[in-house]
Amino acid sequence: MTTGVTTPGVVRVHVPRRSVGHDLRAVKIVLHREMLRFVNDRSRMISTLIQPVLWLFVMGTGLSTLVSQGPSMGVDFRTFMYPGVIAMTVITTAMFSAGSIVWDREFGFLREMLVAPVSRSSIVIGKCLGGGIVATVQGVIILAMAGLVHVPYSPGLILTLLGEMFLASFTITAFGVSLAARMKNMQSFFGIMQMAIMPMIFLSGAMFPLANLPGWLAFLTKINPLTYAVDPMRHAVFTHLDVTPQAMQALNPGVHWFDWHVPVGVELIIIAAMGAALLGVAIAQFRRDG
Repeated sequence: MTTGVTTPGVVRVHVPRRSVGHDLRAVKIVLHREMLRFVNDRSRMISTLIQPVLWLFVMGTGLSTLVSQGPSMGVDFRTFMYPGVIAMTVITTAMFSAGSIVWDREFGFLREMLVAPVSRSSIVIGKCLGGGIVATVQGVIILAMAGLVHVPYSPGLILTLLGEMFLASFTITAFGVSLAARMKNMQSFFGIMQMAIMPMIFLSGAMFPLANLPGWLAFLTKINPLTYAVDPMRHAVFTHLDVTPQAMQALNPGVHWFDWHVPVGVELIIIAAMGAALLGVAIAQFRRDG
């Protein structure tokens, strides 16, 4: 028995298969979005610069009056602090970039990215690359202030610092993304960020020399991952300064494991390996969400 009512046809939806080309395009889009977000948010650029500028020119100038007759040996203490302030700038900016994952989750944009026909790893890689580039660009502003603290504008030094800044910021962004992947609101993320990042910055030797530290403090600096990001920057700066061997030994002693002086190349490999490991953790977190 027929009723004369026809069954509407089923609309066929075609979803393109995942491919390397699609994943690379996803990386590019996520990276581009991070750059647009950074360029359009001027208040963020200004706010993330205030703290390092205060540390460099206010705290640095104040401490210079205390250490001028001490272990600085004629070196402006702001010159010593300069690599640490660069590291602080890129690390803070990288964590803020990673925190936008939580913001995207709260407003539903993250869900739209996760259902796209691309691999989760491409989203995470694009996010980490974008955070690394944004943090490096922010650090360039501090890099431009080198002459104000008696650091020469050497092309070799600038290129070295740019590479080290990007490596550190990529690693920190991967760390932040792995944290943000499990966070449900911004308050929780920034609470964890402050608890994790600030002690690591202060224990990295960014604000004080690593020479002649008490045993317990020297141990904490050696197990702190950020130490191996700050020390190569300080080494790059001090190799372009005209200082006495005594000042070099006091202010730029490097990192020692027992009696072995850890080469800068090994420190950079440590940071790169940590970045790759944290990137893998972040990707695993995103895949688990799916």
